Amino acid sequence: MASIDDRLNEIRYVRNDIWRYRRRLQSELSDLERKILEERLLERQSAFERLLATTFPFTLTL
Repeated sequence: MASIDDRLNEIRYVRNDIWRYRRRLQSELSDLERKILEERLLERQSAFERLLATTFPFTLTL
């Protein structure tokens, strides 16, 4: 089982990927490049949500 530090490092790594993809999508890209980056962004966002859910499984609802 991964330590909490390992999980937090992975969360930061994926978050940074998401930021990179978003910045890249703001630039001039071909249609193919844009499509590929958008797909990667969606994949990384899903990975980020899974990591958060498994690292912090309890949520509070108000």
